[in-house]
Amino acid sequence: MLGVQRPLLVVWVCLLIPGSHGKYNNGFYYHDFTNGNGNGEIYYNGVRLYVESPQPSVSAIRGSSITLPCHFRYEPELNIPRRTRVKWSWLPALSLNGHATPSTAAVTMETEVMVAMGNRHRSYGSFRGRVRLRRSTPGDMSLVINELQLNDTGRYRCEVIDGLEDESVTVDLELRGVVFPYYSQKGRYHFNFLEAQKACVEQDGTLATFEQLFTAWEEGLDWCNAGWLADGTVQYPITVPREGCGGVDLAPGMRSYGHRHVLHRFDAFCFAANVKGTVYFLKHPSKLNFTEAVQACANNGGQIAKVGQLYAAWRLMGLDQCDAGWLADGSVRYPIAKARPNCGPAEPGVRSFGFPPQHQKFSVYCYQ
Repeated sequence: MLGVQRPLLVVWVCLLIPGSHGKYNNGFYYHDFTNGNGNGEIYYNGVRLYVESPQPSVSAIRGSSITLPCHFRYEPELNIPRRTRVKWSWLPALSLNGHATPSTAAVTMETEVMVAMGNRHRSYGSFRGRVRLRRSTPGDMSLVINELQLNDTGRYRCEVIDGLEDESVTVDLELRGVVFPYYSQKGRYHFNFLEAQKACVEQDGTLATFEQLFTAWEEGLDWCNAGWLADGTVQYPITVPREGCGGVDLAPGMRSYGHRHVLHRFDAFCFAANVKGTVYFLKHPSKLNFTEAVQACANNGGQIAKVGQLYAAWRLMGLDQCDAGWLADGSVRYPIAKARPNCGPAEPGVRSFGFPPQHQKFSVYCYQ
């Protein structure tokens, strides 16, 4: 007599692990009907896949290589390895607060960074050729990103699929840098949203995110002019409440105009990360007008520095020079890392002379 084949029940389990960061479980177990207690209660004896990261967030400097950690394991351990596939995807920093920017309304979904199975792998978009898996130990699916770019910030998801289970974990990537307020040569409040984006890029930066501006405020940034942020909101940071800046009755904090129409005009808050080259004060025997300053940097083997480069060199490299110099946008500024008499206010910062007539004579800051 032929044996009766026992039915197989596939039980789906959707669990949320308390206290986990960005981790969800969408696994399932195989279980035999006969493995029970006779009262309709089934014991689960399947193998469980875990995907974990020891670091929920990672920060790095622009141009460097960074590793986003991701590891997987089974409980109980397997005697025979399963064939696994890993997919890394990315949600840009602009989308993390749940609001699409006016110019990137479609960028609200995760996009693929890399897919790998065995020795085969494929990378996508701006990550093509810049990413690989570390694979330093069994189960290591950490993502290595080379030549880190300004726009690489955001939330990365490491998803491991073995044919039976599908688990993932997220890691946030941040760039170390500096936020600086920026306004047009025409004066205050002349940028619409797209012009603000362009102005920051021209100064070797990007529009700052709310998180970046908030961090700058925590570190002491005080600026009483509203500026565009990357999410399409208009805000400004106040550490010392005063009239004309929200009033003396409001506590220190971020003043917000909320989301504004893209054609409304404000200043911009830009974010500059570490520069790969060197920003330096050019020692020249005489002062220079703007045209002469541009040529002097070229004659020295470099180019006139941009505002974002000067801010990054000041904040991240300690550039300190008590001499006003031309920059590429036609402004005149100088960086002070250690405040002292006759060098501006009592705290460190980048001092600005605004946009003087270009025939006037100053020194110059170059980039090489």
